[in-house]
Amino acid sequence: MSDIFEQDIAESEEDIAKLEDADFKAYESEESEHFVYPKILYLSRLEYSSEGVYVTVPEKFEELKSGDHVIIQTRYGKDMARILGRAKHPIGLKPTDIVKVERKATDADFQKFKDLESREDEAFKIFKEKVVEHGLDMKLVAVHFLLEESKALFFFSSENRVDFRELVKDLVSVFKMRIELRQIGVRDESRITGGLGVCGRPYCCHAIRDKLPPVSIKMAKEQNLSLNSTKISGQCGRLLCCLSYEYNWYSEARRKLPNEGLHIYYDNSNFRITDVNPVKQIVRMLSEDGRLLEIPANRFVKENGKWRIN
Repeated sequence: MSDIFEQDIAESEEDIAKLEDADFKAYESEESEHFVYPKILYLSRLEYSSEGVYVTVPEKFEELKSGDHVIIQTRYGKDMARILGRAKHPIGLKPTDIVKVERKATDADFQKFKDLESREDEAFKIFKEKVVEHGLDMKLVAVHFLLEESKALFFFSSENRVDFRELVKDLVSVFKMRIELRQIGVRDESRITGGLGVCGRPYCCHAIRDKLPPVSIKMAKEQNLSLNSTKISGQCGRLLCCLSYEYNWYSEARRKLPNEGLHIYYDNSNFRITDVNPVKQIVRMLSEDGRLLEIPANRFVKENGKWRIN
């Protein structure tokens, strides 16, 4: 095989920066330091948008199990959510994010939900037809009718801001209910539609967690990855979600290891550390006379600000 397929093609950081989330610099943990979470807390999921919602239950409410469906107040309106399980260690949670379960879903709720789903397919077609009529640059991603409110949600993506006021009026005249159009980003689109990543597993944002911190180039550098956009970006065209939730582990692991480029005296020779692998816990060193050694990370000890090898 030609070497061109074996080597990473370096790209400028300016090009890679385009893959970053625009708000990563402004991101701060939304967890409240002094907030005491409810003793009984569940994580639920809105199936149509793959959004996670933390819920609590009223006093003397029956215990919920994974797979149970409940009625809750979402940011879009009152709707059905599926319980994923108890939340013992909530992540990125603000007190205002927690909603209370109103009741468990009944057979009548399931039947109505099924009937509304059948209407969504037709609404999808009508929406696309109306977009063409109005000459708008919009890609419809998903349609959902709320269970307990006369309201239809249309999730769409577009590279530009879209003036859809006339389109909304047209849709209201057709569906005779409240219409809400929500323009979403490329990550949101991947979260809703789902799919398989380059690792062969379902998208992190769809199957694992929908509220990952924004991803930056720094996270790729911390893992010593090649700055090759094809290798560190997902199908959405942004940096891989896994860089975000793996970052803290790599950052902590590297604090316990010497940095690449460090010079250290060992076995009567001067060595330069060329590679640090926190996963395999291996450190590679190259001596002045050309010897290449692999040393277990646990042999490196830091004393008085200097590294040595036991």
